[in-house]
Amino acid sequence: MPIAKTAQNTSILEYALHHLEKEAAEIQGKIDHIRHQLGQKVASVAAAVAAPLAAAAPGTRKKRTLSAAARKRIAAAQKKRWAEHRKATSGKPSKSE
Repeated sequence: MPIAKTAQNTSILEYALHHLEKEAAEIQGKIDHIRHQLGQKVASVAAAVAAPLAAAAPGTRKKRTLSAAARKRIAAAQKKRWAEHRKATSGKPSKSE
């Protein structure tokens, strides 16, 4: 029985792949047509778009560090939030009771 499912899945996947490749070719044709209409502007636009993307590549960003004072302020604020949360939920019975 698993062989029939595999053959069926394979045929479905092959059909989907064929359909997606056809759509990709149609979209690429439309992209080429628009680039042809734009002419030389395409190269400058592509370069303008590619430059920020290359600069923002993962792993190239400098690691940011916090000062000790900033860490203390953040810790104090979080402790305050948790204290308010505990105070607000202390009067309510839990679901297990």
